[in-house]
Amino acid sequence: MRGKILVVGGVAGGASVAARVRRLDEYAEVIMFEKGPHVSFSNCSLPYHLSGIVEDSSKLVLMSPEVFKKRYNIEARVHHEVVKINRDRKTITVKDLLSEKTYEESYDKLVLSPGASPIRPNIEGVNQPHVFTVRNVVDIDHLNTHIKQNGIKNIAVIGGGFIGVEVAENLILAGYHVSLIEFANQMMTPFDYDMVQILHKEMVDNGINLIVNDGLAKIEENYIVTNSGKKIDAETVVLAIGVKPEITLAKDAGLEIGETGAIKVDANYVTSDRDIYAVGDAIEVYHKILHKPTRLALAGPAQKQARAAADHIYGNMNRQKGVIGSFSIHLFDLNAAATGLNVRTAEQAGIQCDSVYVMPGDKVGLMPNSNPMHFKLVYEVPTGRILGAQAIGKGNVDKRIDVIATMITMNGTLEDLKDLELTYSPMLGTARDVVNHAAMVALNLLHGVYREVKVSEVRKLVEGNAFIIDAREKSEYNAGHLKNAINIPLSEFRERVDEIPKDRPVYIHCRSGQRSYNMVMALQHLGYTNVYNISGSYLGISLYEYYNDLVTGREKIVTEYNFK
Repeated sequence: MRGKILVVGGVAGGASVAARVRRLDEYAEVIMFEKGPHVSFSNCSLPYHLSGIVEDSSKLVLMSPEVFKKRYNIEARVHHEVVKINRDRKTITVKDLLSEKTYEESYDKLVLSPGASPIRPNIEGVNQPHVFTVRNVVDIDHLNTHIKQNGIKNIAVIGGGFIGVEVAENLILAGYHVSLIEFANQMMTPFDYDMVQILHKEMVDNGINLIVNDGLAKIEENYIVTNSGKKIDAETVVLAIGVKPEITLAKDAGLEIGETGAIKVDANYVTSDRDIYAVGDAIEVYHKILHKPTRLALAGPAQKQARAAADHIYGNMNRQKGVIGSFSIHLFDLNAAATGLNVRTAEQAGIQCDSVYVMPGDKVGLMPNSNPMHFKLVYEVPTGRILGAQAIGKGNVDKRIDVIATMITMNGTLEDLKDLELTYSPMLGTARDVVNHAAMVALNLLHGVYREVKVSEVRKLVEGNAFIIDAREKSEYNAGHLKNAINIPLSEFRERVDEIPKDRPVYIHCRSGQRSYNMVMALQHLGYTNVYNISGSYLGISLYEYYNDLVTGREKIVTEYNFK
């Protein structure tokens, strides 16, 4: 091509575009502009500097302008802000932030990757010097320096998304007192309310003062005030309530803005100007399952978009499949991941769906470090099309969610997932993997083989004095049980079947759902027509109830929790 390609923004999307262009064309002139001091830094690793996991903040910078020039012959101009696009003459206006000089640079093709900026709410005290956001290496350095040099003890993190949760975790690991305040009734909204209770418990068990369903009202010098009037000690405040796409440059240039408020692009990431592309957090993307525009601020999709945009500059078309949204996070002793739609989002979109919640072992039980994996699979009814999944546990949850992400991308169904052949080693998994197991359970429900109730419905059953059977052994029952449950172990129920009524609904649970499922099936063969398995069983019930019991002081429905 031998043209001149300018890239605005030097992080995931912008740096990837520039590098891909060079691989496609040794002769193109490629210039990348970044208004900050660094290009190609690891956004997602920023919180880990606070705990010392990433000890030296310079390690967060993956490549310097000098290396870009030497390795790729790409000119990376840091401290250079692009302030205007002059489409009529195909130039940009650039301000050198160090010299304060302004100049113009011409282009043949222009790629916008300005990213997204943290939201600062319009509330009292938000602009004080002890209030921080986390977007780049400079931000994390300023925050870390401030809390260390000023002897800070109490820190409030506002927002329970990925950045807020990771910042809170790393501040706890560093020895600070941390409160996390979330306006919604849960943190980590990619997870359904039942699943996120596991993460809520993990947060409070590790010392975080977690406050949900309450927002930030005011920031004072040494404390914050929430909407409900709570006064929380905080000499430092970190805002992590979300991001908004950086569209000012595009909007001022008259480029089309989509319905989500981000830059509108076509299947090849071309804007409404055929010589201008846009990628990354600032653009609007197409959701494969919801069939509508959305925004997705993730590094992985940004890099894929960058490659596709660079390819298109050189005449290579891109097959646009849309996004589904796949996430993972490490939180203290747990790993968590999700992909596609959760039940809440599917129902809001008018999609008829159901879900199963299973918790088989993440590896063969007799192996060391075998633990339950909490896995929720969401599927369309009646087609069985897979819509999404969530997984939480100490094992490789990301592997399982990656499998589901692949199935969704390939329009897979429960039947496809049931028969999917996966690797097996006793030290790494089970012969019937978690995802296969979930598909089998879901097919049983879809085909009406048996019925179940969700863990979220159990409190209502207990308070309504429903007939509930605890199918665990007596010793397990004595260690903690639902207050009105009758202990009829699976090993004894055939001799005690006359204790089980046929004239009212019967709900059965064990520890994880396996023994109770076997009892449900046996009772159905014995002529019982109104029996239900309790999804999640006692472990799931304990996890679901714990956090709300703790923070509300409501009456427990269990005699003792059991988390093992």
